[in-house]
Amino acid sequence: MRYIDPEILEKANKWLTPIFDSDTQHTIKELIAYDSETLDDSFYKSLEFGTGGMRGIMGVGDNRINKYTLGKNTQGISQYLKKEFPGEDLKVVIAYDCRHNSDTLAKVVADVFSANGIQVYLFSELRPTPELSFAVRYLDCHCGIVLTASHNPPEYNGYKVYWQDGGQLVPPQDAEIIQEINALDYADINFEAQEGLISLIDTDVDNAFANAAVENGSFDTPQASKDGLKIVFTPLHGTSVTMIPRVLKQAGYQHVTVVEAQAEPDGDFPTVESPNPEEPEALKMAMEIAEKEGADIVIGTDPDSDRLGIAVRNNLGEMTLLNGNQAMVVKSHFLLEQWKKSGKINASTFMASTIVSTPMLKKIVEDYGVRYREGLTGFKWIAKMVKDFPQENFVGGGEESFGFMVGDFVRDKDAVTSTLLACEIAAQKKAAGSSMFEYLQELYNQYGYYQEHLVSLVKKGKKGAEEIANTLKGLRENPPAELGGEKVICFEDYQMSTRKDIVVGTEETIDIPKSNVLIYYTDGGSKIAARPSGTEPKIKFYMSVQGSDPEQLPGKIESILADLNLN
Repeated sequence: MRYIDPEILEKANKWLTPIFDSDTQHTIKELIAYDSETLDDSFYKSLEFGTGGMRGIMGVGDNRINKYTLGKNTQGISQYLKKEFPGEDLKVVIAYDCRHNSDTLAKVVADVFSANGIQVYLFSELRPTPELSFAVRYLDCHCGIVLTASHNPPEYNGYKVYWQDGGQLVPPQDAEIIQEINALDYADINFEAQEGLISLIDTDVDNAFANAAVENGSFDTPQASKDGLKIVFTPLHGTSVTMIPRVLKQAGYQHVTVVEAQAEPDGDFPTVESPNPEEPEALKMAMEIAEKEGADIVIGTDPDSDRLGIAVRNNLGEMTLLNGNQAMVVKSHFLLEQWKKSGKINASTFMASTIVSTPMLKKIVEDYGVRYREGLTGFKWIAKMVKDFPQENFVGGGEESFGFMVGDFVRDKDAVTSTLLACEIAAQKKAAGSSMFEYLQELYNQYGYYQEHLVSLVKKGKKGAEEIANTLKGLRENPPAELGGEKVICFEDYQMSTRKDIVVGTEETIDIPKSNVLIYYTDGGSKIAARPSGTEPKIKFYMSVQGSDPEQLPGKIESILADLNLN
């Protein structure tokens, strides 16, 4: 037997008791005997809630997604709901995506809720995550759960928790629920379902969600303009195939080509290396079809249909992929223009984004006299703004990682409605003799040229987690004086809630929840952020540069990469 850390072995041995089923115990014994490295990674920590809920590799152990870790979460949430809403008839709604084991894990979660006397609405088949967010409020539920790992690799699954407002868990509920969960042992989980409390749902919620998506994502586009738009759509083997073609058709778009090779939901994602629309390779097949068919726009969504990638024709007539920041500013500007035309903009109107997204959005929003709000990475913070300012009118919000939200009928990023919005923009611009790409260039001409770049470094396992922590520690304790040949003039540390003006020598408090994020600003208008991913074993570096000459911007990016040893 190879050396095994005694602490790891003690944790593993707890899973060799009658509390756990025989298959689980057999797998644990195999790991102890033959695979200490996997054993170590399965038990060195417990899975935690991050920016997008809880995600992890499926398998046995405290650091894996399985019936016991999810059962413990659900038991804790059940007990918290009873304390938070005493005497109420508690209701939850559960959805799941195309991931391996998502359907069976969703049933486990439903069983535990019902075993605790809670009414459960369980989608009969896989559904998009934004529909789950919608369903929480539509069905007047106290809580919602979706089983998904978004765009993570096939071996992953996850567990997102939504609250009464339809948004993901935020403070103080998240910490209170985690405390409730951590106080439990696996033996405390009640798996004995009360089947009479579990109801399957489908058509009624589907119809309501589709109708709401069409209502919120349509902007008086003439039918002739819709008829003139050719769309290629790929769900990348995910859930959006259940809703986006329907919504587009219902909104009047008839020329929609679905990429058949990627239309079947499949947790192996066999035609792509990564089912992430942020990766250009993921949309390669759709873009090839678009070239053959002379399509105007390509839409690709991630497996749970909350993010979307967009490709449009550039000035040379070639299909080109918009990055998340570019798509966000186009959609945001279009929405603001529609609100302005309708006379709906007033002092209580606001839009929102995240601290790592392009500074260009703030410039656009404030140009319309609309309040701009910014939160931490993760759409739960944008949804929280909607809840925190109910007297104000929310236009929409976006983030650099391809997420966007139209209005507040869904309280999370929503690729379904955002797909319709993108098609409305493309159709109107084409009918006017322009294009979405030209629209973006017009915005650059008006607000200045911006270029963003993201570097994601994968650092797996316990060793990787230590490397990420040490990298951020070094950047925090020894912040760079220059980046890209420009002097750093401001340094924000969201872990310490401080903003330091290096030129003036002053320090102020940041009124945003604490998070392990560092942001540097230069005298040349560049913005560089570093943070660990909350859902994947990665450290991410976000770069944004600006200037009057777009040809100089790539050089600025390269210089910053060199200073950070990232190129």
